Amino acid sequence: MTFTLNIWRQKGPEDSGRFVTYEARDVSAGMSFLEMLDSVNQRLIADGEEPVAFEQDCREGICGSCSLVINGVPHGPDRGITTCQLYMRRFPDGAVITIEPWRARSFPIIKDLVVDRRALDRIMQAGGYISVNTGGAVDGNVLLIGKDQAETAMDAASCIGCGACVAACKNASAMLFVAAKVSHLASLPQGKPERTHRVRAMLEAMDREGFGSCGNQYECEAVCPKSIGVRFIANLNREYLRAGVVESGLLSEPEAPHAESA
Repeated sequence: MTFTLNIWRQKGPEDSGRFVTYEARDVSAGMSFLEMLDSVNQRLIADGEEPVAFEQDCREGICGSCSLVINGVPHGPDRGITTCQLYMRRFPDGAVITIEPWRARSFPIIKDLVVDRRALDRIMQAGGYISVNTGGAVDGNVLLIGKDQAETAMDAASCIGCGACVAACKNASAMLFVAAKVSHLASLPQGKPERTHRVRAMLEAMDREGFGSCGNQYECEAVCPKSIGVRFIANLNREYLRAGVVESGLLSEPEAPHAESA
């Protein structure tokens, strides 16, 4: 199989960048998208040219670092997978494929297809955690959690923080990412004592990082490689409303379950 690739090349953050056309030859249908890029880079290196910079790590759909916009869609045309899980048999022989980095002001381009996604880390640092009581650890089975509650927490926890939701949103909103993290922790008894601080701090951090507002167009849900639904954004809004009620004094936070048994 042979493909024509229009790849975004940018030497650094200050470079204006441009599309450069390459030919991918001798591609097998069983190659993954990243393996195809590897073969292109091997040829570029053999020809004395600069290889295309792109992120990759686990190549198992877990880390989410393989952040590419393929023909205008983050992670490519198939739903519920990352770029590393996309195979070349998905494209017809002779196809023209356009490859771009995540496009968002909060994700500045470092080089070619590599962007700086540390803004998501800073949002997590603002409140996406559960404070640890370093006293005696409580047996996990002591805290009983209902099946539906546990499944909701697991669904939200499947977010790998790849940023595809941001890249797909015309407002470059990180609402689905924040919603998944807030919902995951707020669903569990260990996370409830800090839920008021968490939702406010993470949303404030999101605004500071320059992410936009939710446009309610569900593009984030459509491209999420873990199929996280926008229902978690609705839950985020409820958490934010609840935080206002708590701060007004009409509702109090529960105490941490580990603190009670210490």
